[in-house]
Order: sequence, then structure tokens, then C-alpha cells
Amino acid sequence: MNEHDGRRWSRQRCACGCANTLSLSGAALSRRQFVAGIAGAATVAAGLGQNAVAQTADAKPYRIDVHHHLSPPSYIAASIANNFGDGPMRKWTPENSLADMDQAGIAVAMLSVTQPGVNFTSGEAARKLARECNEYAARLIADHPGRFGGFAMLPLTDVDGSLKEIAYALDTLKLDGIGLMTNYHDKWLGDPAFLPVMEELNRRKVVAYTHPATADCCVNLVRTEPPGMIEWGTDTTRTIADIIFSGNAQKFRDIRWIFSHAGGTMPFLFERFVRHPQLEAKAKATVPDGTLAELTRFYYDTAQTSNKAAMSALAAVIPTSQIVFGTDFPYRTGIDHVKGLRSSGVFTDAQIMDIERGNALKLLPRLGA
Repeated sequence: MNEHDGRRWSRQRCACGCANTLSLSGAALSRRQFVAGIAGAATVAAGLGQNAVAQTADAKPYRIDVHHHLSPPSYIAASIANNFGDGPMRKWTPENSLADMDQAGIAVAMLSVTQPGVNFTSGEAARKLARECNEYAARLIADHPGRFGGFAMLPLTDVDGSLKEIAYALDTLKLDGIGLMTNYHDKWLGDPAFLPVMEELNRRKVVAYTHPATADCCVNLVRTEPPGMIEWGTDTTRTIADIIFSGNAQKFRDIRWIFSHAGGTMPFLFERFVRHPQLEAKAKATVPDGTLAELTRFYYDTAQTSNKAAMSALAAVIPTSQIVFGTDFPYRTGIDHVKGLRSSGVFTDAQIMDIERGNALKLLPRLGA
């Protein structure tokens, strides 16, 4: 409640039955009472996190992480030679991934190369790097049975190269799906240039995982804001809108999309998404059943958004059946997200189980074998 006159913090119970949130109502409390209430909520949240750690240590790993990065040696070499990337990406090892997974009770991590993918290069160099990274992921999956899956990288601006890599990655390497950046040099995923690739992904009923990338248009817009702070969430939102309002969501209904970071800013901008076809005649034909019907078919991961604010917004728009567990390792840890989902108070225990495993199994049943 947010009344203008007279406010009082009162406890509310979360899905697990713990009084871990505070709401406003009635008369104002003293500052001492307010601080004591916040401290109590923090203690409960910490307790939930400790319980999650204890349960993870004791139980057989079962979680499926759909947003987990690898750094093949050739990709690290390319990042150094071309002056991109950072410490966590360059210091990644399979052993670090497995250790984090074991701590958080993650049975399987779906591997993908982080941004910028091959956006920094083109032509034969991009084809070669994508192939080397995909082959490395396939070897890692074979070397650690049952622990990893993989989303193949494509040189998407090279349509012929992408079609060849789709065939090789899915038919020969047997990877689980395709990983795409949200944009490729200011072309988002609804762009007509990518139509042959989208047709092939649709024909194969591919799981297409997306990761944000800094658009050429929007590098260093504000000196105090690195792109990961605001721009990447915004770019995820752009590509969701472009897929829908280009008509691709309707045309290619068998592509099973996963969007990172709870869909970026989409949940907050949801009303504008819904109203857009009411205001723009051209957009109306792209969503004959309404924008919401398209948004609720997609999947959204929890990476870097396993908190009450983000999960409450996402769950207000998207059914729990479309939310999947993601960690953004090595930029965050698995246990951060295990704790975050539980202390958020947004989901019941059964819903958390679906988010952490069941929903991903619907997309990737091989992982349950």
C-alpha cells in the first residue's frame, strides 16, 4: 500500500511462510522501529540463503543453468588480440564452472560464449572462430557426461556461414540449440537480413538463447555508465520488440526463444508493448492475438535478476512456466541466484522447482536423461 497520509511498515509473509518483507500502511513508525524492521527482514533473508546452501550441499544436484558462459582458448586469444573482454571471461576454466555448479547444486550448465560473440570480426575469421568455439563446447560436453549442454555460436551477419554452422553444430556436434547476440551491428533479430537463418531455426524447432551485446549506436553514451549497467538490459528489450513487431514471432512460431536477464526492461515497459499496436496500424497485423500472447510464449532467465523487484515485475507479466534458471557465471555465482530466488518471496517452493529445473526440461528434455 502507498498512501499519502500516515505510513506504517508491516510484515507480510512470503511464499515460504516467512515474514521477510515490509509494507506501508497506517501511521508512521519511528526511525528506530524502521531500522529494526529492516534488520529483521535482512536476518530472515540471510537465513533463507543459509538454508539454501545447506540444502544444496546435502541434496543431489538437480538445477539446470541456461545462462552459463564458457571461454574457449581460441576466444580468449581473440579477445586479447582484439582488445575486448575482461578478467572473469579470460580467467574462466572448466574446473571453475564445475566447482561453482557443485556448490549451488547445479546438475547441468548450458554453455554459451558471452558478448560480443563474433561481432568484432567478420568473414572467414568469424566462421573459423565460431567453429572452434562450438567444437570446444562439444568436447567439454563429451568430457563431462551429464554436466554440460551447449548453445552454438553463429556468425549471423554471414547468412551462408550461419546456415552451414547450424547444420554442423546441430547435426554433427549434437549441440542443444543456438546462441545469438541481441544485435549484430545495429541489426536486431527481427531484421529481414536474417530471415533465411530464422526460417532454418524455425524448421528445426530450435531453442534459441539470446544474450545482450552493446549496439554500435550506443557505445559510451554516458561516461558514468558502462554498457552492462543499463544498455544490455535495454538491448534485450529492443530485440524482443523487434522479433514481435517485425512479424517474426508470428511467422516463426516453432523457434523457442530464451531471453536473458528477465527480459531486460520489458516487464517495466509492458504497457507500452501492449499499446503499441493500438497506436501504430502497421504493428497491429504482427500481433493478431495481442502482444501479451507473444510475450508469454517466450522464456526468460533469472541471471542477475534473482531479486524481489525484478522477479515480481517479470512474474506479474509472464507465467512461472516460462521462467528458467540462469546465473551468468563467471560474472555471478550459482549460489547467488539460489539464495536470491528464495529470499525474494515471489515464488512458492513448487514454482522455484519448476524455474530451477522443470521448465528447462520442457525445452531440453535430453538434460533429464
